[in-house]
Amino acid sequence: MPDGRRRDGTGTRQIPRLHPGADRFLAGPHSGVLTTLRPDGSAHLAPVRFTWDDSAGLIRVMTTAARVKTRNVRDNPGARAAICQSVQFRWITFEGPATVSSDPARVAEGVRRYLQRYASPPPNVPRMVVIEVAVDRVMGLW
Repeated sequence: MPDGRRRDGTGTRQIPRLHPGADRFLAGPHSGVLTTLRPDGSAHLAPVRFTWDDSAGLIRVMTTAARVKTRNVRDNPGARAAICQSVQFRWITFEGPATVSSDPARVAEGVRRYLQRYASPPPNVPRMVVIEVAVDRVMGLW
């Protein structure tokens, strides 16, 4: 698409195209900082490991149901979240509406991608969930 976006598989959402260098930048085992909003509107920032699914336009973060970041997303349907990866003077930030899922297939896909990026599985914790950010904005300098 001329504006650098493409449609997701359902045709309902436009996914930003990444600069060619972004894929290499995202391939390394780096962490990021996830920003969610508390009920009072203030920002909650948490260091996380995450994966980028280019075909679906999703960021996935593996976590547990009891975490503050999970509650912030779950208790505020449709709220936006952001995740930033920064390495020296290179950085990339993804933004979009976030959801939480405990669906076994979605959690398994998150674990599979995590294992692929970080070469080890996420901690095996009770009540594991996946936070998915449906990316509609990307900024960066990589």
